[in-house]
Amino acid sequence: MGEAAHEYHFITGWRVEGTCGEVADVLGDAVSLARWWPSVYLKVEELEPPDSHGVGRRVRLLTKGWLPYTIAWEFVVTASRYPNGFQMAALGDFTGQGIWTFEQDGPFVDITYDWRIAAEKPLLRNLSFLMRPLFEANHRWAMDQGETSLKLELARRRAVSDAARATIPPPPGPVTYAAVGLLAGGVAVGAGLIYLMFRARRR
Repeated sequence: MGEAAHEYHFITGWRVEGTCGEVADVLGDAVSLARWWPSVYLKVEELEPPDSHGVGRRVRLLTKGWLPYTIAWEFVVTASRYPNGFQMAALGDFTGQGIWTFEQDGPFVDITYDWRIAAEKPLLRNLSFLMRPLFEANHRWAMDQGETSLKLELARRRAVSDAARATIPPPPGPVTYAAVGLLAGGVAVGAGLIYLMFRARRR
């Protein structure tokens, strides 16, 4: 059976320099997400700590992409394969499952995120039949920001001095609604100009 209109399945691949342990320590520390991945994670609150095996951590999150809406949801870590990944269950505006997998390839780590969810936020659920390509693009943008931010965070953690750390740029921040408005306005103006040029050529 195919996916319902509000169901999504994303597989994202990243490649970063480092070790599986370094990557697992960053991505597994959910509380720090808002600091090093601020373009997406606006607020993170730990509700329950993990057990000695890294399982059971429950986190409440407020997230967004470049589109002007936020997502309120929670996840709980259901399995850990440290340092090779972990699995989590999501509930709230998203429901479903995410699986992070880390594989060492020489000096690099190949990271795969398998994210299978249903959008339960009314805006997303009700408009998915119409806006699905836009919502999918929003997710891809968010994950692209994550790869960039992870590379910067790994570099910061490896820096051997405050001076070296100061040379590393901050992670990209969230897109403001004003910026989205300007972008939409620019697209509308560009489309209008193209339309006028097309009409002028037809005369």
